[in-house]
Amino acid sequence: MAPVRSKENFLVFGAPALGEEEIDEVLSTLRSGWIGTGPRVARFESDFARYRGAEHAVAVSSCTAALHLSMVVAQLGEGAEVITTPLTFCSTVNAIIHAKATPVLADVDPATMNLDVATVRAAITEKTRAIVPVHFAGRPCDMDGLRAIADEYDLLIIEDCAHAVEATWKGQSVGTLGDFGCFSFYATKNVTTGEGGMVLTRHEAFASRIKTLALHGMSKDAWKRFSDEGYRHYYVTEPGFKNNMTDLQAALGIHQLARVEANWMKRKAVWDYYQSALKDFPVTLPTEPGPAMRHAFHLFPMLIDTQEAGLTRDAFLDGITQENIGVGVHYLSIPEHPYYRDTYGWNPEDYPHAMSIGRRTVSLPLAANLTEADCADVVEATRRVLGG
Repeated sequence: MAPVRSKENFLVFGAPALGEEEIDEVLSTLRSGWIGTGPRVARFESDFARYRGAEHAVAVSSCTAALHLSMVVAQLGEGAEVITTPLTFCSTVNAIIHAKATPVLADVDPATMNLDVATVRAAITEKTRAIVPVHFAGRPCDMDGLRAIADEYDLLIIEDCAHAVEATWKGQSVGTLGDFGCFSFYATKNVTTGEGGMVLTRHEAFASRIKTLALHGMSKDAWKRFSDEGYRHYYVTEPGFKNNMTDLQAALGIHQLARVEANWMKRKAVWDYYQSALKDFPVTLPTEPGPAMRHAFHLFPMLIDTQEAGLTRDAFLDGITQENIGVGVHYLSIPEHPYYRDTYGWNPEDYPHAMSIGRRTVSLPLAANLTEADCADVVEATRRVLGG
């Protein structure tokens, strides 16, 4: 039997939905001669802050940089413990490590795949200084529960919103519910700049220092030193990093953000189609969002029911790839990776829900540019691989 799609028509997982507006803006940026950090970055920051209802927004080079800079500015201190989820991309934990803090894992709720508030509370010690909730797949965490813990123990909340540009919790934008909100504009994200990130905060002093640290520690608005207003001297106020966003990247983001709500509706339609079409398959489908939240519909993470399906998740990955459908894995739990296991002594079995999800999960394509035929091919390929 021939694959569902030809190799020439391979369905790429997470291919960005780019329009002519982005292309024209990039060309205009190139023609302007200003391709580094400049006026388009400032516009993107302003537009994003307005969209999310945030007081301050600072564009940076990645969500990893956003997390790291937030932790540096928060002055967690060497040895400070930071609680986060084992079901996340490695950058969440790496940022904690690079900030010279100590990552502490708390298991997830098996239904939401987000941090379980009870396990967070159980992980608190006298050294705990912050919680980093990850709004996994675009589903907001229980921010009421986490906020209550943070208030009780005087902890910071640094939200990892890499999957959750459009998400809200009880009407409030994620990324504005804690002390810092960190977003990703990687190539596969709902709003993309190819590579890029953003930090939201209500504290002007935090935003100002992040902006300075992101550009070598040079004084504020150092990017204007070559403007048409004439050369401006700058001063290095502290040893910073090279984490700034460029105008070439922001040129994409400006127009991606302008279509964010229309694209959200398209992805929701794909989500709804999968939920209906796959309901009788030997898989566990993602839990529908509850009334307190708006899901960003960034990922569609389903779990392979190994015994009923008669094959493992990895066998499913091999099979659907042979059907020329691209999929993702989000994620093997953090303790499965040798570095963290060996360095921190973490065992996957100590976080059983994250371990189970990580070994059974597969993310189907979920993007604004998928056609009805694309979605039908995904379902048919899934049926074939599962032997339905």
